Formats: sequence, structure tokens, C-alpha cells
Amino acid sequence: MIIDFHTHAFADSIAERAISSLEKNAMSRAHTRGTLDGLIEKMDICGVDKSVLLTIATKPTQQTVINNWAAEVKSERILPFGSVHPDAEDALSELERIKALGLYGVKLHPEYQNFFVGEERMMPIYRKCAELRLPVIFHAGMDAVSPKVVRCMPEEALKVHRSVPEMTMILAHFGGNCRWDEVEKHLVGEDIYFDIAYCGGRIPDKTAERIIRNHGSDKILFASDMPWQLPSEIMLMLSRLDISDSDRENICHKNAEKILGLG
Repeated sequence: MIIDFHTHAFADSIAERAISSLEKNAMSRAHTRGTLDGLIEKMDICGVDKSVLLTIATKPTQQTVINNWAAEVKSERILPFGSVHPDAEDALSELERIKALGLYGVKLHPEYQNFFVGEERMMPIYRKCAELRLPVIFHAGMDAVSPKVVRCMPEEALKVHRSVPEMTMILAHFGGNCRWDEVEKHLVGEDIYFDIAYCGGRIPDKTAERIIRNHGSDKILFASDMPWQLPSEIMLMLSRLDISDSDRENICHKNAEKILGLG
């Protein structure tokens, strides 16, 4: 069983435009043209059973439409998270609607939504997510769209966790893309999940092994960041690591099942 905890797709009407813009900003070529059909095709090729679909409201006016679409595409294999924008006046009530729609959690992206993870204005959103038992996944560490300003650093994420410990926090990219020294210093051992999206061939194997060993495989989530990296690249990385079969089971599906309330 493989559950990919970090994938992206868009409504067919905007997929090509969205991917072209993201490719330009990220200076990277996508593996699909951003459609849901393209995501499912790659899931089938790579042997992925289910995918968590992450949406991002980059403007306050987008959140309702995005969350409605996420609810429409929910299925046995596609498990969507919703999104709210920090500047939306109705962000807290939209979180209640996300819960009512049956979406599995909330995606927040500091770079694309223009906030720093520890800002006081974010705390009501975090507390509301905790109240509603909606897990929150953050882009963490460096992003190509803003390489010189990192808005979710490991030390700041830890402060948020300690301020709202009842919120299920998931930090993408092994806790902080290209900030793995700080991840080990500040986050390893804390009650925070890391996904391993976009880390295949990028994080040193020994660093990945050390983080998994010291943080605990029960807090690591298989993730690819499709369409930016193929699940098969993440599988290849895991196959190289000196970890146990039980560690791999935790990472590949058991931890995701626990967070998502599956089976």
C-alpha cells in the first residue's frame, strides 16, 4: 500500500495555465500538465494506491471555489485537503465549511500566500484547525519562488507547535526544504509529522536515515509533490535507505491512514 501525502492538480479549465506559470516560477518541468487525469495516470504507472490532493488559495477570493472543486473530486483514491487564505475575512468560517465538506485537512503555503508561519495573525487559523481536528500541512523551508526569503523555518515552526500543540502539524520536504541541519537541531523528536515530498535525489541518504531514526518512522509520510517529482523517485530513495520493513510500512501508508482516519 502506498499513500502519496503530497500531490497537486487543478481543474481542467485552468490546469495548463497554472502549470505553465508554475514551471516558469520554479524553473522546473512538470511531469503532468496539472490535470486530475494526469495525476491518476502517474499514480497507476508508479503503483500509488491513494493520493492526498493539496490545493492552495493564493487569493482570498479563490478559497470557496477551490474548496468546492476539492469536494467534487474526492474519491476512494483522491483524498483532498482544502485551503484558506490568511487575508480572507471569512477564513475561520471557511474552515468550518472545509470540515463540513468532508475534506481531510488544510494546506497552507507561506510563500504563495504571503505570510510567515509564526505571525500572530495566523494563530486564530491554527487554533480553529485544531478545534476542528483538521491536520495542517505547510510548505516548509526554501521554495524556488522565493529563494532568499524562507517563511517557514524550522525554529519558527517549532514555536507554532508549542503555541498550538493540539494542532496536527505536517511540515513538507523532510521538515524544511534544504534546511535539514536546522530540522535536526530544532524539530527532530517533536510531535510533528514530516512529509518527504520532492526529496528524492536531493537530501543526502545519511541525513534522511538519521532524521527517520531520531525523529521516528511513525512521524514520516510518503510524499512526492507530483507533478514536480514522480512517486517512483521517492520509492527509489526509500529503497536505498538503511531502514526496516516496519519503518517503510509506517512511512508508506500506516501514518497516513492514522492522520486521515482510514480503515
